[in-house]
Amino acid sequence: MAAPVSAVAAGSATVTYSPALRVQGMDAVSFRVSASFNFPRQRANFQSIRARRIPKRFQVSCSAKQETVDKVCEIVKNQLALPEDTTVIGETKFVDIGADSLDTVEIVMGLEEAFQISVDESSAQEIQTVEDAAALIDKLITEKDA
Repeated sequence: MAAPVSAVAAGSATVTYSPALRVQGMDAVSFRVSASFNFPRQRANFQSIRARRIPKRFQVSCSAKQETVDKVCEIVKNQLALPEDTTVIGETKFVDIGADSLDTVEIVMGLEEAFQISVDESSAQEIQTVEDAAALIDKLITEKDA
């Protein structure tokens, strides 16, 4: 039987190979591995993962004109027959105020009539919020006037 062979790798790891016995013409092999690594205790300074205060409320800036957003809010409230005390703002999602897919189609039709525009089906399917609708309306009006 051959003698065990040892090797020391970087970081103080030791690997030992020793053929244990012959089994049906093959060497049975056993390995024993012991390792200990020493890492320097330096403190890493990662700016990107530092804890920062997160504001409780954030302001979303919109690309649509405020007058368009206000008019869309009124049309949405009228189409869904929402009570006067219901708050509808640019960030309001249609599903959050109870609109299903049929209601959304009716809202788009009401917007087309009020703004005298035509919204294609693919654009209409992308509308999720009042802001989305107002931005699309401003874009279509600008294209129409050009």
